[in-house]
Amino acid sequence: MTKNQTAQLLKSPQSANSLTQVLGQSERVKDIVEECADDLSSVNTGLKRELQDGDISPGVENALEKSEAVESKVQDASEALSLVNRALQEQINERHVLDAQLATVTKQGDEARHASLHDPLTGLPNRALFNDRLEHGLAVANRNGLHFAVMFLDLDDFKMINDSYGHDVGDLVLQMIAGRLKETTRDDDTVCRHGGDEFLYILVNTESEHDITIVAEKIINAVQVPCDIQVRDISVSLSINPSIGISIFPKDGTTSEALLDVADKAMYRAKRNKCGYSFAGDD
Repeated sequence: MTKNQTAQLLKSPQSANSLTQVLGQSERVKDIVEECADDLSSVNTGLKRELQDGDISPGVENALEKSEAVESKVQDASEALSLVNRALQEQINERHVLDAQLATVTKQGDEARHASLHDPLTGLPNRALFNDRLEHGLAVANRNGLHFAVMFLDLDDFKMINDSYGHDVGDLVLQMIAGRLKETTRDDDTVCRHGGDEFLYILVNTESEHDITIVAEKIINAVQVPCDIQVRDISVSLSINPSIGISIFPKDGTTSEALLDVADKAMYRAKRNKCGYSFAGDD
């Protein structure tokens, strides 16, 4: 083997930064050592054959002995490298198992965290996540002198759907409504399922009541699109009317409790007056 061939065999496409790369390099070294052992064996065999018929000087005999000793050491090194490579392969296999276990645990942790912060039926953020984002919104608004709105949304006469068609139909309706609410939510806003047929909405960076009104009307129009349900032997098209109560920070409250309380009361006023939405200041 030439020097260039040896150098090429040892060359790694990138630095050895993993056990797999180290094993690959070690395997290449093992190949070189084995080839050197074969070359030495061939040379020694040839020397012995050529010197069998003639007198062997002490110097040549000594050189031959040293060459055979080197051959033995190279063979021992090849066997040692084989043991090292097997140990490395076992380490790699163990690492793969550990990586797979870590990936599983991480996925389970992510799923558990997601489940703890989202409604299992609709996939929307739950009240815990909503509260966290509301507190964050309060902190940002206080620090930067911003305004934002909280909407409390309830589906009118939703109980009649459950009573008339069953809870599985009601659940499908809630899932459809939740999907529409997500579609009307801007990236920085948050919509959550408060419970039952109630939803909460944080509308950030509001400039005026007119802007909030536009969003409220957009939500109402999206919810009112008939829900076409087909389940069991039931095929029905249901139209849902929402009632929305709206509070604005800081005009209607400076705490999460105050904003939710006045928005809840405004929602009941909107339901009573059948006007779709009502601001807390419309008392």
